[in-house]
Amino acid sequence: MANRHLQRSVAMQSLFEWDFQGCRDDKAAEIVKHNIKEFAPGIEENDFVKSLVEGTLKHRKEIDELIEKCAPEWPLDQVTAVDRNILRLGIYELIHGNYEEVPPKVAINESIELAKTFGGDSSARFVNGVLGTIYREMGEPMKDDVSKNPARLSDNNNGASKKKDSTRPSDDNEASKPKK
Repeated sequence: MANRHLQRSVAMQSLFEWDFQGCRDDKAAEIVKHNIKEFAPGIEENDFVKSLVEGTLKHRKEIDELIEKCAPEWPLDQVTAVDRNILRLGIYELIHGNYEEVPPKVAINESIELAKTFGGDSSARFVNGVLGTIYREMGEPMKDDVSKNPARLSDNNNGASKKKDSTRPSDDNEASKPKK
């Protein structure tokens, strides 16, 4: 597994654990430290993991609003914890990431790969739909403007799930829990 992909995986697992346990934001650093030791002991440079988790949590309110806007048929509390945190991570990279270091399409693809690995049968499709909608709405030339004002994304989006998918796993389904 490539180093950056492994680091995103650890970041997602840390966000999942933080979310699943209902922890305060200040507990995240401890969770990240534990998960790096547990899932990626060979990582020498772990600043990327830390910055992903810290940035995602810092912008969580804004990110969650985007998820609700782009997947209106899926209230945030009905999205599985795995999918919710993959989306949070992907949206953080799309909107607040370093575009020269991680192009938006790479951030989307990495999120889809995380969904294939950790999510349920329809997770990759769902993640792709939501992130694709955000990417299309923000447009390449507007990316910096969107990071300053994510409300610029229109309410009339076409890409994300408009209908509930009865195959989406619930939080209590084993498929929705991260694999060790």
